[in-house]
Amino acid sequence: MLDNLIEDRDFAKIMQKNIENLIILLFEKDQNFGILCKIEQISFEPPLPKSISSEFRPMTLFFLAGYTFDTASIVDDMIVFEAGFGTDNFGSIVTVPLLSIMQIIVDETPLLINLASYKKENKIIQKMDNGGVENSMASFLSNPENSKFLKK
Repeated sequence: MLDNLIEDRDFAKIMQKNIENLIILLFEKDQNFGILCKIEQISFEPPLPKSISSEFRPMTLFFLAGYTFDTASIVDDMIVFEAGFGTDNFGSIVTVPLLSIMQIIVDETPLLINLASYKKENKIIQKMDNGGVENSMASFLSNPENSKFLKK
């Protein structure tokens, strides 16, 4: 029963809204905080050097304080901030989907724990598995201009 709930899209929407509302409140209160995130869902621009990214664990804590806190904002369903990494303080813009935040922490105390495990990607993969490749190939072959890309 619990699995059905935490994998439910509506439950995920509620968790995402709670995460967003709490982060907005922390911004308004000028309160530094940490976010414990699933690293595989986070993007870095520019990408981090392998020597830095290889040190991350599957669940990584980012602490938003100082410059990192000042640059943080919510854009769509993500929190975006700039941070420095490694001994050389390599700068990168970090983009974190709100639902990949597993905990929000203040003073070593979790204020929010996200149990949602709904995956949007699963729906897309299922659609592709049900004829996506065949439909794509049929669409490609229906254009006579594409015949030049086929081996003879």
